[in-house]
Amino acid sequence: MQPKSFLKTLSFLHLSLVIGLILFAGIAYSQSNSITVEPAPKSFFLYLVPIVAIIGYFGSQFVFKKMLLTIKLNTTLEEKLKKYKSASHIKFFLIEIPALVSIYAFYTTNNALPLVIAVCLIAYLYVQKPSLDKIKTELALHSDEIQQLQNAKNK
Repeated sequence: MQPKSFLKTLSFLHLSLVIGLILFAGIAYSQSNSITVEPAPKSFFLYLVPIVAIIGYFGSQFVFKKMLLTIKLNTTLEEKLKKYKSASHIKFFLIEIPALVSIYAFYTTNNALPLVIAVCLIAYLYVQKPSLDKIKTELALHSDEIQQLQNAKNK
């Protein structure tokens, strides 16, 4: 994997996930007849959505950090980037799944709570956008590795 294509590929994946969730939420919102804030007394989603959202939010952080800890300092830049990409994919997935569940819950119940949770998860996913500065910080790159990444970005 070339450092030049790495950031573009990861950014494209991230952006497509965010846009897909926004489109799905927009479609679900446009299909709803009436939005209510009163939860149904025996609604399964009333309990499922917040639990799945919390697990996704904290799980994404935990798994991402655990996977970054497995990256050894003496490995090559390519290996570090491959492992970072895998960790990022899993982090994005762990945020996206609860957002999809929340949007589906909103679509089926017309309750505003799942939609609010979905919007928060989509905003959090958007904030996780990969950047050169984040990669440098999270991977604790050496100065020569930073130079390689910057040179690849400028080409």
